[in-house]
Amino acid sequence: MKEFFHMGGYALYVWGSFGATAILMIAEPLLLAGRRRAALARVRRLMRMRDNQQQSSE
Repeated sequence: MKEFFHMGGYALYVWGSFGATAILMIAEPLLLAGRRRAALARVRRLMRMRDNQQQSSE
């Protein structure tokens, strides 16, 4: 079992790669959710601005 985790001397590289991949797979959906929220907020803000301009021009 020890040999499996040691990976023939490449354990740091292998487990580091697994760790980096896991971190990125967790971070990506979180970052995507933040970008989505920001985009939706911007669309709402632009729609309000358009509605206000239409009301003021009437």
